[in-house]
Amino acid sequence: MNIHEYQAKALLRSYGIPVSDGRVVTRAEDAKTAAGELDGPLWVVKAQIHAGGRGKGHFKEPEAGEKGGVRLARSVGEAAEFARQMLGRTLVTIQTGEAGKQVNRIYIEDGSDIARELYLAMLIDRQTSRISFVASTEGGMSIEDVAHDTPEKILTFDVDPASGLSDFHGRRVAFALGLEGAQVKQCVGLVRTLYKMFLERDMEMIEINPLCVLKDGSLRCLDAKMGFDGNALYRQADIMALRDETEEDPKELAASKFDLNYIALDGEIGCMVNGAGLAMATMDIIKLYGAEPANFLDVGGGATKEKVTEAFKIITSDPNVKGILVNIFGGIMRCDIIAEGIIAAVKEVGLKVPLVVRLEGTNVELGKDIIKNSGLNVIAGDNLSDAAEKIVKAVRG
Repeated sequence: MNIHEYQAKALLRSYGIPVSDGRVVTRAEDAKTAAGELDGPLWVVKAQIHAGGRGKGHFKEPEAGEKGGVRLARSVGEAAEFARQMLGRTLVTIQTGEAGKQVNRIYIEDGSDIARELYLAMLIDRQTSRISFVASTEGGMSIEDVAHDTPEKILTFDVDPASGLSDFHGRRVAFALGLEGAQVKQCVGLVRTLYKMFLERDMEMIEINPLCVLKDGSLRCLDAKMGFDGNALYRQADIMALRDETEEDPKELAASKFDLNYIALDGEIGCMVNGAGLAMATMDIIKLYGAEPANFLDVGGGATKEKVTEAFKIITSDPNVKGILVNIFGGIMRCDIIAEGIIAAVKEVGLKVPLVVRLEGTNVELGKDIIKNSGLNVIAGDNLSDAAEKIVKAVRG
């Protein structure tokens, strides 16, 4: 689960980490009052969406102005006008794609007297199963661009959970960032606090870009992105309360409510599979036969008829879906349950696109009989390869 910048900064502030003072605004008429509560003389007006690249982004609507989603204002009135231009508009960035995301919140904060911009992040390294630090002197830029153009300017290391974090790690970050004197001590404290927060809050990622050295020599977190482990949110009630469902794909949101693992993709063939590995194999073979999967959808090993029905409804709600491939291996899951769920879903939402079903495993013959006697226009797949070839042929002709 991701949260907004203003929420991330509030969490940083609660741990004593230095951030700028700011106010969140959801109505344009409140922007002037919010900006007036800050000292100035420079205000930063930031669109709040779950995507990076806001500063270089653009709005679809001309009334939003030509500037991006992060703007510098030199008066309270200008800050309020920027907020009015951005609220309710669609911001397009490199991470949102051309569809963009609607801006429902604006964060107005005090400007900072910046001397240098640095980069600092923590994340879970899936290869080592450890918490990893990433630091670079090239702050304010996309870390992907830095990695591509000047990889030698990036320091990456992980922390052994057996020995834990030590001040050595903080000093290593400080020296890599070119910090000196009192800044080194402040960096060591910052790294220690971030590590503590990362563990206590079940985080998956925190990115501070930029981490700034101000002209008075102190450090300040000027931007922050945070992601949390969805499997641990049951013990993070205050973090769960920060969830903004308007930022999530409606289909993925609906799937989460039925404990379905769903990720929307850009293809035309909807997939309903049980098991993550089988789902990946199904998407691969669809591509092998010349088409693209419209989603990853794992109904799980113990899916009920109701869950299968909801999964089918989610797939058919995607206007890009031109055909559906159901690929079920009945181990824990029974093929007759899948068959009953498919029939119930089709009767409820209708079937407007080709449907290929491949069943194998527990109660497979019963499942096939249920579908065969349902009167539905369903194409049977003898095996995975046959099923994939048939759905691609049905969609592509």
